[in-house]
Amino acid sequence: MTMQLVIQTIINGIQLSSFYALLAIGLSLVFGVAGIANLAHGEFYMLGAYVVWLFYTLRGLNFIAAVLLAMLLVGCLGMVIERAIFKPLRGNVLGVAIISVGLLFILQVLVGQIWGLGYPKRVDNPIMGALNIYGITIGWQRVIIIFATLFLLGMLWLFLHRTRMGLAIRASAQDSEAATLQGISINKSATIAMGIGSALTGAAGALMAPAFAVHPYMGHMVLMIGLIVVIVGGAGNLRGTILAAVLFGFLYTTITTFFDAVIANIANVLFMVLLLAIKPEGLSEHGK
Repeated sequence: MTMQLVIQTIINGIQLSSFYALLAIGLSLVFGVAGIANLAHGEFYMLGAYVVWLFYTLRGLNFIAAVLLAMLLVGCLGMVIERAIFKPLRGNVLGVAIISVGLLFILQVLVGQIWGLGYPKRVDNPIMGALNIYGITIGWQRVIIIFATLFLLGMLWLFLHRTRMGLAIRASAQDSEAATLQGISINKSATIAMGIGSALTGAAGALMAPAFAVHPYMGHMVLMIGLIVVIVGGAGNLRGTILAAVLFGFLYTTITTFFDAVIANIANVLFMVLLLAIKPEGLSEHGK
Protein backbone atom coordinates (compact mmCIF):
# COMPACT_ATOMS: atom_id res chain seq x y z
CA MET A 1 0.00 0.00 0.00
CA THR A 2 1.47 3.32 -1.09
CA MET A 3 1.58 6.52 0.94
CA GLN A 4 -0.54 8.20 -1.75
CA LEU A 5 -3.29 5.62 -1.23
CA VAL A 6 -3.16 6.13 2.55
CA ILE A 7 -3.47 9.91 2.23
CA GLN A 8 -6.24 9.58 -0.38
CA THR A 9 -8.16 7.25 1.95
CA ILE A 10 -7.77 9.69 4.85
CA ILE A 11 -9.08 12.56 2.73
CA ASN A 12 -12.03 10.45 1.57
CA GLY A 13 -12.69 9.51 5.20
CA ILE A 14 -12.72 13.16 6.26
CA GLN A 15 -15.17 14.01 3.49
CA LEU A 16 -17.52 11.12 4.33
CA SER A 17 -17.30 11.87 8.06
CA SER A 18 -18.27 15.48 7.32
CA PHE A 19 -21.31 14.30 5.42
CA TYR A 20 -22.32 11.87 8.19
CA ALA A 21 -21.92 14.56 10.85
CA LEU A 22 -23.98 17.12 8.96
CA LEU A 23 -26.68 14.54 8.33
CA ALA A 24 -26.86 13.09 11.84
CA ILE A 25 -26.38 16.19 13.98
CA GLY A 26 -29.81 17.54 13.02
CA LEU A 27 -31.49 14.24 13.86
CA SER A 28 -29.69 14.10 17.20
CA LEU A 29 -30.49 17.72 18.07
CA VAL A 30 -34.22 17.27 17.42
CA PHE A 31 -34.34 14.04 19.41
CA GLY A 32 -32.47 15.56 22.33
CA VAL A 33 -34.72 18.61 22.67
CA ALA A 34 -38.13 17.39 21.53
CA GLY A 35 -37.79 13.63 21.96
CA ILE A 36 -38.81 13.22 18.32
CA ALA A 37 -37.33 10.43 16.20
CA ASN A 38 -38.18 11.93 12.82
CA LEU A 39 -38.24 9.01 10.36
CA ALA A 40 -38.86 11.48 7.52
CA HIS A 41 -35.38 12.93 8.13
CA GLY A 42 -34.09 11.43 4.88
CA GLU A 43 -36.79 13.26 2.92
CA PHE A 44 -35.53 16.60 4.25
CA TYR A 45 -32.15 15.61 2.81
CA MET A 46 -33.88 14.82 -0.48
CA LEU A 47 -35.67 18.19 -0.48
CA GLY A 48 -32.36 20.01 0.03
CA ALA A 49 -30.97 18.27 -3.05
CA TYR A 50 -34.06 19.17 -5.08
CA VAL A 51 -33.81 22.84 -4.12
CA VAL A 52 -30.25 22.95 -5.50
CA TRP A 53 -31.35 21.15 -8.67
CA LEU A 54 -34.22 23.59 -9.16
CA PHE A 55 -32.43 26.84 -8.47
CA TYR A 56 -28.81 26.06 -9.38
CA THR A 57 -29.20 23.70 -12.32
CA LEU A 58 -32.46 24.97 -13.82
CA ARG A 59 -32.50 28.64 -12.77
CA GLY A 60 -28.78 29.39 -12.85
CA LEU A 61 -28.57 30.64 -9.27
CA ASN A 62 -25.11 30.67 -7.65
CA PHE A 63 -24.37 27.31 -5.97
CA ILE A 64 -23.67 28.80 -2.53
CA ALA A 65 -26.85 30.86 -2.74
CA ALA A 66 -28.78 27.71 -3.71
CA VAL A 67 -27.37 25.83 -0.70
CA LEU A 68 -28.35 28.68 1.63
CA LEU A 69 -31.82 28.75 0.07
CA ALA A 70 -32.12 24.99 0.61
CA MET A 71 -31.24 25.47 4.29
CA LEU A 72 -33.80 28.26 4.64
CA LEU A 73 -36.66 26.43 2.91
CA VAL A 74 -36.08 23.03 4.52
CA GLY A 75 -35.51 24.66 7.92
CA CYS A 76 -38.80 26.57 7.69
CA LEU A 77 -40.61 23.42 6.57
CA GLY A 78 -39.20 21.57 9.57
CA MET A 79 -40.48 24.25 11.96
CA VAL A 80 -43.95 24.19 10.40
CA ILE A 81 -44.10 20.39 10.59
CA GLU A 82 -42.94 20.40 14.21
CA ARG A 83 -45.65 22.90 15.19
CA ALA A 84 -48.46 21.40 13.15
CA ILE A 85 -47.76 17.66 13.37
CA PHE A 86 -45.15 16.66 15.95
CA LYS A 87 -46.00 19.05 18.80
CA PRO A 88 -49.48 17.56 19.49
CA LEU A 89 -47.90 14.08 19.61
CA ARG A 90 -44.88 14.95 21.74
CA GLY A 91 -44.30 12.15 24.24
CA ASN A 92 -46.21 9.64 22.11
CA VAL A 93 -43.30 7.68 20.61
CA LEU A 94 -45.46 5.32 18.56
CA GLY A 95 -47.64 8.16 17.29
CA VAL A 96 -44.62 10.19 16.19
CA ALA A 97 -43.11 7.16 14.44
CA ILE A 98 -46.33 6.39 12.56
CA ILE A 99 -46.99 9.96 11.48
CA SER A 100 -43.36 10.54 10.44
CA VAL A 101 -43.52 7.43 8.24
CA GLY A 102 -46.71 8.84 6.73
CA LEU A 103 -44.94 12.16 6.16
CA LEU A 104 -42.08 10.27 4.51
CA PHE A 105 -44.39 8.76 1.90
CA ILE A 106 -46.30 12.00 1.38
CA LEU A 107 -43.12 13.93 0.59
CA GLN A 108 -41.86 11.19 -1.73
CA VAL A 109 -45.15 11.03 -3.65
CA LEU A 110 -45.50 14.82 -3.76
CA VAL A 111 -42.01 15.32 -5.19
CA GLY A 112 -42.52 12.45 -7.63
CA GLN A 113 -45.80 13.87 -8.87
CA ILE A 114 -44.41 17.39 -9.33
CA TRP A 115 -41.01 16.61 -10.87
CA GLY A 116 -41.52 13.11 -12.16
CA LEU A 117 -40.25 9.61 -11.44
CA GLY A 118 -38.28 9.14 -14.64
CA TYR A 119 -34.57 9.64 -15.02
CA PRO A 120 -32.78 10.95 -11.90
CA LYS A 121 -31.84 14.62 -11.97
CA ARG A 122 -28.21 15.63 -12.35
CA VAL A 123 -26.52 18.58 -10.69
CA ASP A 124 -23.24 19.83 -12.15
CA ASN A 125 -20.24 20.38 -9.88
CA PRO A 126 -19.95 24.10 -9.09
CA ILE A 127 -16.18 23.85 -9.60
CA MET A 128 -15.09 21.36 -12.22
CA GLY A 129 -11.86 19.42 -11.99
CA ALA A 130 -9.79 18.44 -8.98
CA LEU A 131 -7.03 19.69 -6.76
CA ASN A 132 -3.79 17.78 -7.34
CA ILE A 133 -1.17 17.84 -4.60
CA TYR A 134 1.92 15.66 -5.08
CA GLY A 135 -0.06 13.15 -7.12
CA ILE A 136 -3.03 13.08 -4.70
CA THR A 137 -6.28 14.00 -6.42
CA ILE A 138 -8.98 15.77 -4.39
CA GLY A 139 -12.22 16.68 -6.15
CA TRP A 140 -13.22 20.28 -5.54
CA GLN A 141 -16.67 19.13 -4.43
CA ARG A 142 -15.06 17.14 -1.60
CA VAL A 143 -13.18 20.26 -0.52
CA ILE A 144 -16.42 22.26 -0.55
CA ILE A 145 -18.23 19.64 1.57
CA ILE A 146 -15.45 19.46 4.17
CA PHE A 147 -15.09 23.21 4.66
CA ALA A 148 -18.84 23.86 4.50
CA THR A 149 -19.41 21.24 7.21
CA LEU A 150 -16.70 22.69 9.45
CA PHE A 151 -18.19 26.15 9.00
CA LEU A 152 -21.78 25.05 9.72
CA LEU A 153 -20.82 22.96 12.75
CA GLY A 154 -18.72 25.87 14.03
CA MET A 155 -21.70 28.21 13.68
CA LEU A 156 -23.89 25.66 15.47
CA TRP A 157 -21.40 25.42 18.34
CA LEU A 158 -21.29 29.21 18.70
CA PHE A 159 -25.09 29.38 18.65
CA LEU A 160 -25.51 26.66 21.28
CA HIS A 161 -22.80 28.01 23.60
CA ARG A 162 -22.87 31.77 23.08
CA THR A 163 -26.53 32.75 22.68
CA ARG A 164 -29.45 32.73 25.12
CA MET A 165 -31.58 30.67 22.76
CA GLY A 166 -28.76 28.20 22.21
CA LEU A 167 -28.22 27.79 25.95
CA ALA A 168 -31.97 27.29 26.37
CA ILE A 169 -31.93 24.54 23.74
CA ARG A 170 -29.01 22.81 25.48
CA ALA A 171 -30.77 23.05 28.83
CA SER A 172 -33.95 21.59 27.30
CA ALA A 173 -31.97 18.70 25.84
CA GLN A 174 -30.20 17.92 29.12
CA ASP A 175 -33.22 18.15 31.47
CA SER A 176 -36.54 19.42 30.12
CA GLU A 177 -38.24 19.54 33.53
CA ALA A 178 -35.46 21.61 35.11
CA ALA A 179 -35.43 23.87 32.06
CA THR A 180 -39.17 24.46 32.40
CA LEU A 181 -38.75 25.39 36.06
CA GLN A 182 -36.20 28.01 34.96
CA GLY A 183 -38.76 29.60 32.67
CA ILE A 184 -37.52 28.08 29.41
CA SER A 185 -40.20 27.30 26.84
CA ILE A 186 -39.78 23.69 25.73
CA ASN A 187 -42.15 24.30 22.82
CA LYS A 188 -40.07 27.20 21.51
CA SER A 189 -36.82 25.28 22.01
CA ALA A 190 -38.24 22.25 20.19
CA THR A 191 -39.43 24.32 17.22
CA ILE A 192 -36.11 26.12 16.81
CA ALA A 193 -34.17 22.86 17.24
CA MET A 194 -36.34 21.28 14.55
CA GLY A 195 -35.67 24.24 12.27
CA ILE A 196 -31.91 24.08 12.80
CA GLY A 197 -31.79 20.30 12.46
CA SER A 198 -33.86 20.38 9.26
CA ALA A 199 -31.72 23.20 7.83
CA LEU A 200 -28.51 21.20 8.43
CA THR A 201 -30.07 18.15 6.81
CA GLY A 202 -31.15 20.28 3.87
CA ALA A 203 -27.56 21.56 3.63
CA ALA A 204 -26.29 17.97 3.53
CA GLY A 205 -28.60 17.18 0.63
CA ALA A 206 -27.71 20.40 -1.16
CA LEU A 207 -23.96 19.88 -0.83
CA MET A 208 -24.12 16.23 -1.88
CA ALA A 209 -26.45 16.84 -4.84
CA PRO A 210 -23.57 17.10 -7.37
CA ALA A 211 -22.17 13.78 -6.14
CA PHE A 212 -25.37 11.70 -6.36
CA ALA A 213 -28.36 11.38 -8.63
CA VAL A 214 -31.31 13.41 -7.32
CA HIS A 215 -34.57 11.44 -7.08
CA PRO A 216 -37.55 11.15 -4.68
CA TYR A 217 -36.24 8.02 -2.92
CA MET A 218 -32.69 9.15 -2.21
CA GLY A 219 -33.46 9.63 1.48
CA HIS A 220 -33.82 5.93 2.36
CA MET A 221 -30.13 5.11 2.75
CA VAL A 222 -29.19 8.35 4.51
CA LEU A 223 -31.92 7.79 7.12
CA MET A 224 -30.33 4.46 8.04
CA ILE A 225 -26.89 6.07 8.21
CA GLY A 226 -28.20 8.93 10.34
CA LEU A 227 -29.94 6.59 12.78
CA ILE A 228 -26.85 4.40 13.18
CA VAL A 229 -24.62 7.41 13.86
CA VAL A 230 -27.09 8.94 16.34
CA ILE A 231 -27.65 5.66 18.20
CA VAL A 232 -23.93 5.01 18.57
CA GLY A 233 -23.16 8.63 19.44
CA GLY A 234 -25.89 8.72 22.06
CA ALA A 235 -29.29 10.13 21.11
CA GLY A 236 -29.33 13.86 21.84
CA ASN A 237 -25.57 14.01 22.44
CA LEU A 238 -24.00 16.24 19.80
CA ARG A 239 -20.39 15.58 20.75
CA GLY A 240 -20.93 11.82 20.70
CA THR A 241 -22.77 12.11 17.37
CA ILE A 242 -19.82 13.89 15.74
CA LEU A 243 -17.40 11.30 17.15
CA ALA A 244 -19.59 8.48 15.82
CA ALA A 245 -19.74 10.19 12.41
CA VAL A 246 -15.94 10.24 12.26
CA LEU A 247 -15.64 6.59 13.31
CA PHE A 248 -18.20 5.34 10.80
CA GLY A 249 -16.91 7.61 8.05
CA PHE A 250 -13.37 6.28 8.33
CA LEU A 251 -14.50 2.69 8.85
CA TYR A 252 -16.65 2.76 5.71
CA THR A 253 -13.98 4.51 3.62
CA THR A 254 -11.19 2.15 4.68
CA ILE A 255 -13.16 -1.03 4.06
CA THR A 256 -14.50 0.27 0.74
CA THR A 257 -10.94 1.06 -0.38
CA PHE A 258 -9.73 -2.50 0.15
CA PHE A 259 -12.95 -4.50 -0.33
CA ASP A 260 -16.33 -3.11 -1.44
CA ALA A 261 -19.32 -1.05 -0.27
CA VAL A 262 -21.47 -4.07 0.67
CA ILE A 263 -18.86 -5.37 3.12
CA ALA A 264 -18.41 -1.83 4.45
CA ASN A 265 -22.16 -1.52 5.19
CA ILE A 266 -22.17 -4.89 6.96
CA ALA A 267 -19.10 -3.86 8.98
CA ASN A 268 -20.79 -0.61 10.05
CA VAL A 269 -23.83 -2.48 11.38
CA LEU A 270 -21.69 -5.07 13.15
CA PHE A 271 -19.57 -2.32 14.68
CA MET A 272 -22.73 -0.61 15.96
CA VAL A 273 -24.03 -3.81 17.54
CA LEU A 274 -20.67 -4.59 19.16
CA LEU A 275 -20.18 -1.08 20.53
CA LEU A 276 -23.71 -0.88 21.95
CA ALA A 277 -23.29 -4.29 23.57
CA ILE A 278 -20.24 -2.92 25.38
CA LYS A 279 -21.52 0.64 25.95
CA PRO A 280 -25.34 0.77 25.64
CA GLU A 281 -25.53 4.52 26.35
CA GLY A 282 -23.40 5.35 23.31
CA LEU A 283 -19.99 6.93 22.99
CA SER A 284 -20.51 9.76 25.44
CA GLU A 285 -22.97 10.55 28.20
CA HIS A 286 -22.00 14.16 28.73
CA GLY A 287 -20.96 17.21 26.86
CA LYS A 288 -24.06 17.94 24.82
